[in-house]
Amino acid sequence: MPSTPAAATAAQVRRLATSAADADELAARISVCRACPRLVEWREDVAVAKRAAYADQPYWGRPVPAFGPPDASIVIVGLAPAAHGANRTGRNFTGDRSGDFLYAALHRAGLASQPEASHAGDGLTLTGARIIAAVRCAPPQNKPTTVERQTCAPWLDADLGLSSGVVRSIMCLGLIGWDAAIAAVRHAGWTVPRPKPKFGHGARATLRTPEGREVALVGCYHVSQQNTFTGRLTEQMLDDVIGSL
Repeated sequence: MPSTPAAATAAQVRRLATSAADADELAARISVCRACPRLVEWREDVAVAKRAAYADQPYWGRPVPAFGPPDASIVIVGLAPAAHGANRTGRNFTGDRSGDFLYAALHRAGLASQPEASHAGDGLTLTGARIIAAVRCAPPQNKPTTVERQTCAPWLDADLGLSSGVVRSIMCLGLIGWDAAIAAVRHAGWTVPRPKPKFGHGARATLRTPEGREVALVGCYHVSQQNTFTGRLTEQMLDDVIGSL
């Protein structure tokens, strides 16, 4: 069986993202990407050094593909894997408190099979929802550079393309997710209101696909501990946004 090609440059990311035949091939290509040297070094260093609490566990230490069915009507766009969360478990929002907050809300809404997400083999499944990150590797201090975001963008373009015929709502966690989603749909030829919609919790805008179908763009504060521990984002606030999708 031929090996999965690994992107090492931005141009290779674009070529491999646009030529992936299906969701499985796209996920495989994402998982071996090495196009951003700083992120490659960081994610792999974290996977070797580990956090003391997880010293006995293997770390994924690679880019993290989307999670959920590609024909989902709801797409959730986050920022990037957490160093000891998805960078450890290999699944978006799995293994950290941000994920605990998000999956509990998705479970309350009937979109997740269980409220906890501890590891990639824990049995959690999503129904009607798909989670994608704007940047697929864990960045230092959770801050990808502009160039890293641009390099990774074709993976998001391709993932959104898989759902373009069925998606009805795109929920963006934080400003980076909002900006990345808008850029991706523009790349796909969708109509985005002008001036560019401003991000905010509960912010909404109507996008239009080239076929004329309307899709809601919905903003939500990120489920990071900085927001959930301080009360900037509460369970009710998150439930309200998910309920509006």
